[in-house]
Amino acid sequence: MPADLKTLFETAAQESQKLPNRPDNATLLALYAHYKQATVGDVTGSRPAFDPVGRAKYDAWAKLKGSSKEAAMQSYVDLVAKLKGGGR
Repeated sequence: MPADLKTLFETAAQESQKLPNRPDNATLLALYAHYKQATVGDVTGSRPAFDPVGRAKYDAWAKLKGSSKEAAMQSYVDLVAKLKGGGR
């Protein structure tokens, strides 16, 4: 993985905590899913049955199954840049 992408990803992760406006739930799920795919890889475990928030997070992450960590990092960086108003 390119060192500069890892640095951009880490910076974006910090910046995502300081966004001027709270993103909508769909965007928050996308951020979560891309972050988890980038840091952990493919989703594991079973889908939560009685936790609607956990189920939504699981489903969002599961959609990225098979994506490389690098691709997930780049998507995360791009999404944070867009949320900051500096989309590429």
